[in-house]
Amino acid sequence: MPFTSLGLSPALLKALADQNYTLPTPIQQAVIPAILNKKDILGIAKTGSGKTAGYVLPVLMNLQHTIETKNRHVNVLVLVPTRELAVQVKDVFQVFSPFLTHPIKTLAVFGGVSINPQMMALQGVHILVATPGRLLELLDSKAVHLTDIDTLVLDEADKMLNLGFKEEMTRIIDLLPKKRQNLLFSATLTDDIKQINQIVLNDPLVIKIDAEQDTIDTITQVGYLVPDEKKGPLLRYLIKKHDMKQVLVFAASTYQTDNIADKLRKNGIDAKAIHSKKSQGARTEALRDFKSGELRVLVATDLMARGIDINFLPYVINYELPRSPKDYIHRIGRTGRAEAPGDAISLVSPQELHHFGIIQKKMGKLINTIDSESLGF
Repeated sequence: MPFTSLGLSPALLKALADQNYTLPTPIQQAVIPAILNKKDILGIAKTGSGKTAGYVLPVLMNLQHTIETKNRHVNVLVLVPTRELAVQVKDVFQVFSPFLTHPIKTLAVFGGVSINPQMMALQGVHILVATPGRLLELLDSKAVHLTDIDTLVLDEADKMLNLGFKEEMTRIIDLLPKKRQNLLFSATLTDDIKQINQIVLNDPLVIKIDAEQDTIDTITQVGYLVPDEKKGPLLRYLIKKHDMKQVLVFAASTYQTDNIADKLRKNGIDAKAIHSKKSQGARTEALRDFKSGELRVLVATDLMARGIDINFLPYVINYELPRSPKDYIHRIGRTGRAEAPGDAISLVSPQELHHFGIIQKKMGKLINTIDSESLGF
């Protein structure tokens, strides 16, 4: 099914063509026509499924017909769990909005940086992408008003609930006009999501996309059996031997991400770490350089990696295995997107070997394993 069959305007179809979007993903096929028809949506789809463009395109098109001009009265509110995702969503809106007839201003606001520039930037904003805590601060300062909200989007609602934003989300929702369109997206359908659904959504269209296996099938997976103390040398050996570029390395802690990146740099491999204790400026710069291909290796925790959305990311390396098989699938699913091939490598210590077996069993797929001693690195 092509984008031309989904009801989008010629201007947005041109924008899609200019951005090399060819065919819609399953979530985009399902949600775009429904959002254009002003339906409430409960969308369950994993990270990397294309859901951001899936709601951005129809929200922009609908906004063209209902745009409000009162200053500091935003029309669309998108709530997200992290500043990285806020910037990513804002960027997608800004990619497509210049093609529209009426100018639309999008702003991302989040904590960890000064609030004053964000308060000033709210002049003339139509679409606000916000983390819950910073939005409440702006509301308390009367820097923004929600009485004209036409569309509410809760993106990665499961993460917002996991990070303890339930009370803040409820406070914000209570401030919104009763008559509005609601779009709730989550990677999982938990009891908390069902509860939020009952509070927020009005007779929603429920869309569940389970494309994990399809994604996995385009990924070449391999595990290297290696003692913990040799993981660093093995990582450096693999990157250099295979001349890897754009390598996303997952680590379990902020300390470990810094340690891995430091060791890579000392051995002549350009690398940066990204985690919650880094300044916003450092995180934004690292993400930008990695997405553009200027940075060879980005070492990240699971939470910080949620702001990384690259269609053709070639390599994902698990320096340490994640706690759950689902997290493993989410990690490696950042490569092998859009039917492009990708490589997922796991460095597995003797202590992790049993857990690695559980991951394979849950995934229903055996992973080729190599004893690192045979490499002679």
